[in-house]
Amino acid sequence: MTSSILQQLSQSIQISTQQVDAALQLLEQGATIPFIARYRKEATGSLDEIQVSAIRDQHGKIVEFEKRKTAIIGSLEERALFSQVLEKQIKSATSITQLEDIYLPYRIKRKSRASVAKDNGLTPLAEAILSQNSHIDTQKFKSIENDINTIEDALGGARDIIAEKISEDSVARSTLRNLFTNNSTITSTVKAKAKSDGTKYKDYFDFSQPTTKLPGHRLLAILRGEREKVLQVSLRPEQDRCLSALSHRFITKESRQVEQMKLAITDSYKRLLLPSLEKELTQNLLEKAEKEAIAVFAENLTQLLLSPPLGQKITLAVDPGFRTGCKVAVIDSNGNFLDKDTIFPTMGENQQQKAADIITKLVAKHRVQAIAIGNGTAGRETLQFIKSAISDNAILITLVNEDGASIYSASQCARDEFPDLDLTVRGAISIGRRLQDTLAELVKIDPKSIGVGQYQHDVNQTALKDKLSDVVSSCVNSVGVELNSASIELLTHVSGLGPVLAKNIVSYREANGSFIKRKDLLKVPRLGQKAFEQCAGFLRIQGSKNPLDNSAVHPERYTIVDNMAKDLKVEVQDLIGNTSLTNSIKITHYISSDIGEPTLLDIIAELNKPGRDPREEFQQFSYSEAVQSIEDVNPDMQLPGIITNITKFGAFVDIGVHCDGLIHISEMADKFIKDPTEVVRLNQRVMVRVLEVDKQRKRIGLSLKSK
Repeated sequence: MTSSILQQLSQSIQISTQQVDAALQLLEQGATIPFIARYRKEATGSLDEIQVSAIRDQHGKIVEFEKRKTAIIGSLEERALFSQVLEKQIKSATSITQLEDIYLPYRIKRKSRASVAKDNGLTPLAEAILSQNSHIDTQKFKSIENDINTIEDALGGARDIIAEKISEDSVARSTLRNLFTNNSTITSTVKAKAKSDGTKYKDYFDFSQPTTKLPGHRLLAILRGEREKVLQVSLRPEQDRCLSALSHRFITKESRQVEQMKLAITDSYKRLLLPSLEKELTQNLLEKAEKEAIAVFAENLTQLLLSPPLGQKITLAVDPGFRTGCKVAVIDSNGNFLDKDTIFPTMGENQQQKAADIITKLVAKHRVQAIAIGNGTAGRETLQFIKSAISDNAILITLVNEDGASIYSASQCARDEFPDLDLTVRGAISIGRRLQDTLAELVKIDPKSIGVGQYQHDVNQTALKDKLSDVVSSCVNSVGVELNSASIELLTHVSGLGPVLAKNIVSYREANGSFIKRKDLLKVPRLGQKAFEQCAGFLRIQGSKNPLDNSAVHPERYTIVDNMAKDLKVEVQDLIGNTSLTNSIKITHYISSDIGEPTLLDIIAELNKPGRDPREEFQQFSYSEAVQSIEDVNPDMQLPGIITNITKFGAFVDIGVHCDGLIHISEMADKFIKDPTEVVRLNQRVMVRVLEVDKQRKRIGLSLKSK
């Protein structure tokens, strides 16, 4: 790795070049980000996942930038256009924009008005006008070629050449780029034919705002309206300022050619520079908005995946419905399917009594400990019915967010798990599993289907997928995975595995029974030492003879723990959860060339609480019984709710009426805040005050402010 690249990354991320170099070497050796952050702290100086990810991503951009430089130099050399001056300019370029501006005049071009004029021999006339000589004999350029019949034809062709030259001038482009960046206004108007069908974009039918003050979510909405052919959109500064800047650059003296220069400048701006720079500005703003939207989605997804799990409880799950009834499924404490039925609690007293009998029998038969009810259509009504049918207060009864359950039920994953079950029963099973362990169930579906994003369908899908993949991987590995019960989908996200090894692990488990110890992983086909190194610390084996197999202590460090126990004259088992013993361990005695204090402190923490789950404890939540639908909601009500989605402009809250309310950012605190995440987090329980209710449009305005 060159020192210049290390220096760039060091300055950008604000860490030492040694840390950058160590992280890059580990990444090149195939180490995953969770593994590096958790088990290679001494090598990297305790870099966290965010820092290692930044090194990986920025290094990738630098590599691509250097590849582009090499490609440009190769193209110039191939056409005998390369020179020492160009070499110096290209190698000193620090941004892709600067690099492409340098290369622009030398690009291989398609036929253009300027190239036609050059073919007609008008380059000398263009150069003469551009030099702004006092007198030019235009007569000699008349009828040079068949296409030039008049003096005006000759002047027009010359202006085409000048216009192209102006548009390719790096100083001119830089000057205008600054104007576009700092002084543009976005304007959107409705297209006449789309006015009636595009009412969801009504706020942007006649809209303008300086682009420097334009929120990313607003830009994404406007551009979506443009794609759907509802809005006409422009992003540009005042034309006169741009023309003035170009005139200052290219009109150097008073001469008879000033008028021709002005015409060429105006043409260059309108026909060449404006479309190019407007597109560039739009792309830059879009990339910024996309980055922001992806970050919002990633944070929301992190909080959702790390939602508190109920844990291993026998669960009866209900996928509610009116006309088609409620699909009921019972799953054991590990999420395995046990039983199913269908009830119709909203179809009259007779059906309600039958439904109550079915539920009570299933609860008794399987010793149900919790009941999970999907929060979609008929969710509140089903919740009330279940509560009236179940008298045992020890059974937890709660609504569960069912976003994406239908996606899972129709997926190949669901078909593989339950080939003989109906779609709706699979959906009920998914609802029950979400209550038991949100993370383990949600990894089975595309994160975009979960519904916690901000304009997720409007952003760069590759960047979104990569970021969300990082999020899922980080969450899975931070929690850890039980090796003997994990699904293929969950194992896929474990450090060092992937879909092939995950499938091989499950196949081996089915053929040979439960894993007894971590080292048995090496018996799995195609799982070699490197994969074992990367995954072993994140996999847990409950009931293993070696208690460290159920902890985050990596097998490569078992010897250290053995030595600690030996020095204290106890067994390793005696150290587990025994803080009086672990506090007596002098970690300095175990520091070596590759094991330092960070790893040793992690080991002690694991001994104190082996396999500790970073997620919070599950807490039951109840909506207001007085509010069942939006018709029951009125201003000034105080209602309990759950934060279901967070955006840059506010947070959405489920108050139990099948229509989430919005807390605008201006209503989130009594003080000014820049970001909703300063105040709320996903799945947070809040008490909100109703500000306004638009029952026709199904919009509810909420506040967290004190009156």
